Amino acid sequence: MAFAMAPPKSGQDDNTPLFPKQGVTAFLLVTGLFFLWGIPNNLNDVLIRQFMKSFEITRLQAGLVQSAFYTGYFVFSIPAAIVMRRYGYKVGLIAGLLLYSIGTFLFFPAAEARSYLLFLLALFVIASGLGFLETGANPLIAQMGEPESAVRRLNFSQAFNPIGAITGVLIGTLFIFSGVELKPTDVASLKLAGTYDAYLQHETMRVIAPYLVLGVVVLVWAFLIFRTPFPAIAAGRSSDSTEPRGRYRDLFRYPHFLLAVVAQFCYVGAQVGTWSYFIQYVQDYTHLPEKAAGYFLTGTLAGFGVGRFGSSYWMRLIRPSTLMGLFAVMNLLLVTIGILFPGWVGLWAIFLTSFFMSIMFPTIFALGLRDLGSNTKAGASLLVMAIIGGAVFTPLIGLVFQATKSMAVAMTVPLVCYLCVALYAFWGSRLPPFAANELAPHREVIR
Repeated sequence: MAFAMAPPKSGQDDNTPLFPKQGVTAFLLVTGLFFLWGIPNNLNDVLIRQFMKSFEITRLQAGLVQSAFYTGYFVFSIPAAIVMRRYGYKVGLIAGLLLYSIGTFLFFPAAEARSYLLFLLALFVIASGLGFLETGANPLIAQMGEPESAVRRLNFSQAFNPIGAITGVLIGTLFIFSGVELKPTDVASLKLAGTYDAYLQHETMRVIAPYLVLGVVVLVWAFLIFRTPFPAIAAGRSSDSTEPRGRYRDLFRYPHFLLAVVAQFCYVGAQVGTWSYFIQYVQDYTHLPEKAAGYFLTGTLAGFGVGRFGSSYWMRLIRPSTLMGLFAVMNLLLVTIGILFPGWVGLWAIFLTSFFMSIMFPTIFALGLRDLGSNTKAGASLLVMAIIGGAVFTPLIGLVFQATKSMAVAMTVPLVCYLCVALYAFWGSRLPPFAANELAPHREVIR
């Protein structure tokens, strides 16, 4: 089944069913994956703060958590697409869940050895699995129903991602943060008593239990998917199939897709960077303790969830690209306030950006895949690869902080990212594909 998602001319699809008529159980299991990958994505925001404490590293070094994590997405997205093109979505999703669980179990030896490098490797393995899940789940959900409601359906399933994100931050705040924040005099006292290393080891070991439990849950989900019949769209492409085989080079015919990759790269950079340093922003300008800052992060993620669920309704009334553009403009204003007025005013402005960023990932994804046909899986893999933006922009924010000693100034990085999203929403997403003869002069360059 080709994915030809043509948006209604009016921007509405009121009479189009949101859910598939068959395979509801499979649809719900795939939707549950959005929840499951939201947990480790936002546990990273807690890990950054925890590793700064337990490994005594800088904000720039702690930003490598996101670099290792999102590099896993980047490296495994195309292999995931190749696996799914040959063996089907279902096999790819199970493979992703197995990699995900292996990565969580690696947290035990990493904590025992107190090795930051091994933790980064574990995060890379987790993200490798998530690369499979996102490469498969996003286009699969879009195709499990009527094409006209694909954007709304993907936004609906993606709405469970912030619930996972909130769960991840709450788990981290409650079970990883100890609430013990030592002053320089306390550190000196522990060192004098010879117990400082034991304190650091204790803080490192606090990450084990949440990740081991998560690994078990993921294995159970993999078993449920294995046992559940999936619709034909999830099957692999047989060797004698007459279905056209997608080609990556064909994607150059679609400027709306190519610009979607750029927009997704920028959006994920803004989202990941903002959340990664949100706790630091709160503590720098309000001097709240880490647990209180963690609860603020939980709150902003709740706003993200409200935006995701609400978007499925709002897109019945407003064209998806227009709605996303308006939300991007709102975030430009809010981040500007966060930069110019650091403190409680800036905190609440940055807090509200999560609500307006909520629809961006699934909307860019669905608009980018529109009308790709047999190239949908290839296109999906590149859109997932664009998640590498989280690995690029998060350390960049840390680098700007190191240079300016101001988290407010560092927020100029996501500000530029939202400008790119706004341009895609109002212009790039509406570009028509090139005709074959328009692409011909460029083929030598493409090769």
